[in-house]
Amino acid sequence: MPSVLILNGPNLNLLGTRQPEVYGTTTLDDIEALCAHHGKAIGLDVSCAQSNHEGALVDAIHAARGLHNGIILNAGAYTHTSIALMDAIASVELPTIELHLSNVHAREEFRHRSYIARVAIGVICGFGAQGYVLAMDALKAHLSHEV
Repeated sequence: MPSVLILNGPNLNLLGTRQPEVYGTTTLDDIEALCAHHGKAIGLDVSCAQSNHEGALVDAIHAARGLHNGIILNAGAYTHTSIALMDAIASVELPTIELHLSNVHAREEFRHRSYIARVAIGVICGFGAQGYVLAMDALKAHLSHEV
C-alpha cells in the first residue's frame, strides 16, 4: 500500500482556535483523523506530523525518502519564505502537493509567492480541511500513474 506523509508547519497546532474566521474551527487532531479515515478508504497508508520549526520540517522531509511514496505539505508561513523546504523537497525527489486551508491568493500580497510550488506537483488551497482529502485523492492518482 502506498504511504504518504502529511506534514503540517507552524501554527497549525492551534487550528480550531487560531483565527477561526480564516481557518475554521476544525482542529489538527480532527484533520489527522479525517486523513487516516480517508487514507484507509482509498488505500493509502497515512502518517501525520507537525512542527513549528523549519529544521524539523526539513528533517521530516529527508526522513520520508525511502519510507513514503509522497508528501502532502501545509508549510504555513514557511511556504512564502523557506528556500530550505523547497530544497529539501527537490532533494528527496518525492511527489509533493502543497496545501493551504485558506485561499492564499485572496489574502495579503506576500502570501501569493510560494517557494514550495516550484517543486510541488500541484497546489490545493481554499477548501479548508476538505483540501487534505482532495490532496490525498490527487496524490493517490499521481502514484497510480507512476507504477
